[in-house]
Amino acid sequence: MRRASAPVPLLAVTVLALAGCQAKEAEAPPPVRPVLTTTAVARTAETFGPFAGTVEPRYQTQAGFRVPGRMVARDVYVGDLVPKGARLAALDPTVLQFAVTRARADVTDAEAQLANASAVEARQRTLFEGGNVTQAALDSAVASRDTAAARLAQAKAALQKATDELGYATLKADVDGVVTAWNAEIGQVVSAGQSVVTLARPDIREAVVDIPDGLMAGIKAGTAFTVTLQAAPTITTTGKVREIGPLADPATRTRRVRMTLVDPPVAFRLGTTITVALERATKPRITLPATALLEAENRTSVWVVAPDGRSVSRRDVAVVRRDDDAVTLEGGLQAGETVVVAGIHSLKDGQAVRLAAARL
Repeated sequence: MRRASAPVPLLAVTVLALAGCQAKEAEAPPPVRPVLTTTAVARTAETFGPFAGTVEPRYQTQAGFRVPGRMVARDVYVGDLVPKGARLAALDPTVLQFAVTRARADVTDAEAQLANASAVEARQRTLFEGGNVTQAALDSAVASRDTAAARLAQAKAALQKATDELGYATLKADVDGVVTAWNAEIGQVVSAGQSVVTLARPDIREAVVDIPDGLMAGIKAGTAFTVTLQAAPTITTTGKVREIGPLADPATRTRRVRMTLVDPPVAFRLGTTITVALERATKPRITLPATALLEAENRTSVWVVAPDGRSVSRRDVAVVRRDDDAVTLEGGLQAGETVVVAGIHSLKDGQAVRLAAARL
């Protein structure tokens, strides 16, 4: 038996129809993809900081008594302004007064001994000139006179020392300042040199901040920062770097920086909390969300939307800084260009897109 075969014209029509469908599928344009975008904004300056700190005096003295004793008076308290020479505290002077009395008696005794030795020396010299005593007797009288004079000088020095120590029983301010701390109380026995009161000079104030060691590059003495009161951000002044800690703190890895405040307002009181920041010029840089960065095929790039907003093209960029949710670019983009920030992995060069704002 012979199998019936399809007519040739019908087979040809079927093949042509299939070919036409494939051609239409091949010619179909790629789908238009919706994307989220942002506009590139160039920055020519960056803010270094802000960093928190406090206002502290440049000169601060921990004063104490030069002699030991029991403290019996305290005339000022923390926060008091004191003029130079004002009494701050005092020790019990009884023992020191006894020492002065004894020293004065020693001086009187030494003066009497010197007067007697001088008279003996004068008599011996008169007798020696008359040939009635030997040279040895005169020399002995002269030596006694010199010894008595030396003892008088010693007694006077001891009296001066005792008088000075009596004066040391009163603690006075060396300069005009403000009391910032007290380390002893009335009735307490203090030793010589022990810190009793801390006195700060408020005329020269500084901003003291701790800055991470990794950010200290480029910061040097004389660099001017903007110093702002945390309690009143509208009150500002300028602080110039005076001192940079030579070593980083082993626990926090920060360096202590001291900045001299230039003509600070009265509001910058000692102990006030402040923030410091520095505006410095940089090369034009653009910051984008981290989701805009495409790293594939050994390229670091972003998708840039065409000026008509209908297609995208891939462009390589130079990244200078990476944060958790942002990247900073120093080349490859121009200010004002539109960059895709979502859906970057489903795009290709020339891809037709629809901006999210164009959906309306």
